[in-house]
Amino acid sequence: MYMNIETIPSCSIAYIRQIGAYGAENIRTMGSVCSILQDIDVMYAWEHAFSDEEVVQWIDENIMRYNRDGYSYWAIIEKASDKLIGLTGLISEQADDENYVGVGYIYQKSYWGNGYAFEAASACFDYAFNILHLNEITAQIRPENTASRKVAERLGMSIKKQFIRRCKNKDIPHLLFSRTI
Repeated sequence: MYMNIETIPSCSIAYIRQIGAYGAENIRTMGSVCSILQDIDVMYAWEHAFSDEEVVQWIDENIMRYNRDGYSYWAIIEKASDKLIGLTGLISEQADDENYVGVGYIYQKSYWGNGYAFEAASACFDYAFNILHLNEITAQIRPENTASRKVAERLGMSIKKQFIRRCKNKDIPHLLFSRTI
């Protein structure tokens, strides 16, 4: 079941909305999500840009997570332009076979460094701690991804451990950042 709009996190500089709206809005969302997930500069941490099929699968997985978990990546819409500029959300994930709820953020390159990831992730923290009553949020970040590390640190997160994440048959070192209440 989709969440009511009142239960979605909010922040001052952007609207936060579910991905996968119906009708014409879905076509606009698909194009905007493609512009983010198909940019190799944005997706370098995944080591590949997504194909059209992978974007559709990614959107479908997020809709499934909304129904299963009550959260996932949300579309971040800049208030000034009403344009989808990024994706931020909570996701159930694993590190070393342990389950966590993590925060993730992916933005169009032209919006990097403007505070959107921090603002939207802060709203996700408020949602996780105050609505979902979680006591820990994590972030899985590659060690060389200094921009994402800075966002995590600004969010009050610290490194909990280093682990290896298997992706596309490749072992990729990651840091697990954590913040607890």
